[in-house]
Parts: sequence; C-alpha cells; structure tokens
Amino acid sequence: MYAQKAMSLVSKPCTQGAHVLRRTTRSCRPAAVCRALGSSAASSPKFCSALQNPAAATRSSSVRTLASKPSVNAAAAADAPEAAPTESLPRWDLERWFGFESPYDESIDDKMAELECQCRNFKETFDSKLDTKLYDAIVAYEDIDKTLTTLLSYVMLAADVQMANQDMSKRKAALMQQYSGFSANYLTFFSLQLADLEDDALEVQYKATPELKQYAPFIEDTRRSKPYNLSAEVERALSVRAPFSGKGPVVEYYGKELSYLRFDLDGEEVNLEVILSKMSVSKDAEERSKLMKIVNDGLMKFERTAALSLNMVAGSWHVENNERSFSNLRSSRNLSNNVPDEVVDSLIGSVGSTGVEYCKRFYKLKKDILKATQGLEKFSWADRNAPLSIGTSNDSYTWDEAVEIVRAGYAKFSPVMADMFMDMVKEKRIDVPATNGKRGGAYCAAAWGSGPFQLLNFNGTQRDVATLAHESGHGCHNILSYDQGILQFHPPLTLAEVASIFGEMIVFRDLLDKCPSKEDRLAMLLSKIDDIVNSVVRQVSFDKFEETVHMARANGQLTPEDMNKAWSDAMCQFYGQEGEVFDTYQDTSHLWTYVSHFHNVPFYVYSYAFADLVVGSLYGVYQKSPEGFEDKLLALLRAGGTKDFVTALAPFGLDPSDPEFWQQALDAHLGGLMEEAEDLSKELGYC
Repeated sequence: MYAQKAMSLVSKPCTQGAHVLRRTTRSCRPAAVCRALGSSAASSPKFCSALQNPAAATRSSSVRTLASKPSVNAAAAADAPEAAPTESLPRWDLERWFGFESPYDESIDDKMAELECQCRNFKETFDSKLDTKLYDAIVAYEDIDKTLTTLLSYVMLAADVQMANQDMSKRKAALMQQYSGFSANYLTFFSLQLADLEDDALEVQYKATPELKQYAPFIEDTRRSKPYNLSAEVERALSVRAPFSGKGPVVEYYGKELSYLRFDLDGEEVNLEVILSKMSVSKDAEERSKLMKIVNDGLMKFERTAALSLNMVAGSWHVENNERSFSNLRSSRNLSNNVPDEVVDSLIGSVGSTGVEYCKRFYKLKKDILKATQGLEKFSWADRNAPLSIGTSNDSYTWDEAVEIVRAGYAKFSPVMADMFMDMVKEKRIDVPATNGKRGGAYCAAAWGSGPFQLLNFNGTQRDVATLAHESGHGCHNILSYDQGILQFHPPLTLAEVASIFGEMIVFRDLLDKCPSKEDRLAMLLSKIDDIVNSVVRQVSFDKFEETVHMARANGQLTPEDMNKAWSDAMCQFYGQEGEVFDTYQDTSHLWTYVSHFHNVPFYVYSYAFADLVVGSLYGVYQKSPEGFEDKLLALLRAGGTKDFVTALAPFGLDPSDPEFWQQALDAHLGGLMEEAEDLSKELGYC
C-alpha cells in the first residue's frame, strides 16, 4: 500500500538540515553552543553569529524554495488532500528530556548564575597558561559547553513553537544577552590563545598527557583560524555587542516577521507553510498559478524587511572578510567546513555547466510530457516541480503512514538506523504539526546530551514524508556521533548532510523497487530528478544570488529592486532565458525574501549540492559492493567531526578533492536517472 501511495515521494526537505552551529574564527563562544543547538543545515555551520537564531540555520524546507514538488495535472483542486488535523499530531516533550518545568523555570536562572562563576574561574585558572594546562582547560571548557547547551537548547527549542509569544521572545533574548556578556568577558581568550599556541608547546603536552590526543580534531580545528583571528579586545567587543547591535537582532526580527506572514486564500488568512503545502498538492495548473501569485504578492509586502536584513548580513560579511583577510566571499564558510576554496569552486563550476545542461534537459522533457498528458499550453515556474498524472500515486499521507514509509526504507538498508528513527518517534522527539506561531520549515537540533529533536510542519504531503526521512537522517547522525563528545561530534558541513540525504535516498530506492508498473516507476524517477535538480542546481543558483548581492553590497546598500534583479538573473543563468525552457517566470520576483539561509548562514547552500552528489556517489558504491557498506557508512557517521571529508570518504574510494569528481558525480547520479526516465518516457509514448 505504501509503495503505491508514494510513487512520487522523493522530494527534498529541510535541512539542515542537520544542521548544528559550529565555531567560526570568532570562536570565543563555546563550540557546542554553536554546534549543538541546530543540527540540520546549519544543522550545521560553525557560524557563531547564527547563535542569535541557531535552530533557524537548520531550516531546509524553506530553502528548497517554492513547493519543491507541487503536484500538477488536470484533476480538480478538490482532490487535493486536507491538511492533517494539527490537534492529533505528536508534539515534542522537551520538559521530559531537559528536566525543566518550563522555559521560565527559576532553576535555569540559578544554573546561569552558577555558570557565570564557572566561566570567571575558568579565565582565572587558564588565561595565559594553555602552554602547560591545555588538557585541564579543554576538559573545563567542555563542561561549560555541556551546561550551556542544555540551558540554551531548551529555551530556543521552546521558543520556536511559540514565535508569537512576546514573553517567550524576551525570555530567550535575556538569556542570550546574559550568556553573551560572560562568554565575551571570560571565554574569549581560550580559542585565541589555543590558536596561537606554539607547535612545540603543543607537542610537549601531547607527549606528557596522552589523554589530550582525543581532542586533537578540536584542537586542530581551532588552530586553523589563527590567520583570521582579531585581537582579544576586538573579539570580546564583537561578542558583547552581538545581542544588542549589528546583524543579529535584525536577522532575529526578520525570522519573526517571516513567521507572522499571512496570505489571503479565498477569504481565509493562512501562513506560508499552509499555502506552500496547498501548492505542493494542487493538481490544477490554474490553481497552482493562482497560489504562486498569492505567495509572490504577499512577499512583496515583506521585501523591505528581507532587504534590510540581507543588507545587514552582506555588509557584516564584507567587513569581517576584509578585517580577517579572507581571500574570497566563501572562504570563511569553507574554513568552517574544512574544505579548500578550490574544491568548492570546482563544485560550483561543474554544477553551473554540466548541472545546468541536465537541468534544462530535464525540464524540457517534463514540459513535453505535461503537454502530451495534460494538454498544458504554457510551461510556467509554477509547473516546475509538478508531478505527472501517471501511475497510481497518492498525494495524501497520515502521520502513521509517513512513519511506516520511512521506517521500512531505513530498515531495508540499516536496521540500526531504523531502530534509531523509531526511538525518536516513540520518545516524543518530533514536533509534527504545522501551527500558527511556529517557526517555518524543518530542522533537526542536535542538543547534545538531551537530543536530538526534530521540528516539522507536517501537512500530510509527499514532501512532508521526504522531510521526515531527511531530518531523521540528521537525527541518526547525531546519535551515532554523540560519543565523540560535545566538542567534536558534529561533522563539517560537507558531511553534515550526508546522513539526511542518504536517508531520503534509501527511502526512495525502497519505494522505487516496489513500483507496480512502468508508469509508477517513471513518476518516481521524474520526482527524484526534480529533487536532485532542486538540491543541486537550485542550491547553487541560490549561491549565485548570494554572490551577486554580497559583491554589490561592498559598494553600498541594495534596494529590494536590486535584489529582485539579482534573483531574476540567477534564475535565467541556471534555468535559461524566458522562452528557452520555461515560457514565463511570472510571479517569481520576490521568492528570495523567504529563503532564511541567506540571513542565518551565508553561503551555506552549496553544502546541499555537495552532499547530494557525494550521496549519489556513495549509493553507486553501495550498488556495486553492498557487502560491508552499512558498517562503513555507520563508521563515517560515528566519526562526527573527527575526520575531514577526504579522510571520511577514502574507505569508499571517493575523493571530492579530485577536480574530476563533480563532473563524474553529476553524470553518474543525475545522468543515470535522466537516461532511464527518457527511455521509459519514449517506451510509454509520452514523448
């Protein structure tokens, strides 16, 4: 039953994600506070400034852009599934896992006061003494991290399901300000002095204290930032001011205002998640076009807020890049990902050439099939992700059905991951329904010591099931890597999305094997290609938009109109000029305004393309040599942040640092699926 209901269930969620916020060069803040809060997309970056909104960095579904997979055909809109009843869907039980009665629990304040004393003692004990007391200092620093992560993760997760609660917002802000103050005053010295520590002094301590070796990845990660660190006084000033000035409060305001947006749908005020969900399941081209216009028109009213925030982010990024002497726009992000600039440049270049060719080839095929099967006259942006009206797929899923689909897919590949997934479900670690006042999108927060926790906005769509598979991959990755300790459990972004995207891949392959007909197989293949194009080409087009905005920001502020043009230019560069593939790009001018990754984690988006192509290559290895593959993949995930991407992927015979890797990955991953889809389309007479 599940296979037939899920013929086109292959869209991308998030993330990120996986994503956890990790340290940057400005690493005066404990790494785990940066890492452990949001573990999905940025469930992933080491970007401490994202602390203002750590979980937001893991959002994946919204970054995937408008209805990554809207359903389209001639069926009546009335056939679209109703949203799942929110009152019957599971909510996470944070109090059970964090041990507090509520975010206002006085014990939180008591622990924060104790923590400030602990941080003061830390500075008094270890400042200027790391050349002889490094092991003891790291252990003490780790202990501070653990307590901070417990306190701040709880409050931030609780705040994300009550965004409209002003008292909750004040509570979170007050705790963040308190933390920022004592962190700046008492912890700034640690990462700076560790980075500056002489090699000889470090080697002496390695030999004298063998236990110190277990922290070598953390030590080396911190020391890579040495060329880019500023003086202790400047780093302290930046940290102290972060909650009060600069981009942080503006980005936080942007996120709140985004969650407050409402759209008029036939006289009913609905939030962005609801209207995107309706678009993703609509089987009427006119209705989809109408919904696209409603969204774009509604976002026009939000353009000034989005432009203000993005100007602040790009301006701050420009200043810090200059002050810290980074060589190009992405160097700071690449450093935090532990990946050389040239590897990222190679990825972006390959996607911008070969990836774009596959993208145009795919949409031309889809355009032909839509014309042949549904009589579509004009191929618009609203039709971009449209699943075809072929096969026996169903667009509506209950929560229990979604859980069973993901469980079955995971179990076929890895019973270990399937058990972890079911534990997350049973232990109330997933906040499921799409409700007003809840942060949009989806993420998995690592919350080391208490987590993981998933935030979803489940409406029963195909995309929602794929999102569950994706975020659960992050959760499994977190659980497996927790043993590395709070300072080293989270991988670099280049590997942070591997488990999540692999989770989607194994669910897709399980469903593909169960297809009852060639029509169903074609429908699934096309949906998966949709997914890969969104994850690879779409994300690199986002990166291009960011690049344009950031480069222009160096010469002054950008207007919303400037950003609209940058968005349009990136769209044409990656999808073709209007009329080449898409007949119209109508009602797309303001879609950039709700991609929160631009604000929370600049230049993060390429990690989706990186991970998707790596996972495609990994799955190719699995298909050729399945024996022992599960153990090797679980070992990669268990390593957390203790291995760089080259070392982690070496057991699979993969080397993304090879300039030929990305070209080969695109041909094998995307090209292979394209060839099968084209052959099936011809065989079935659709083109």
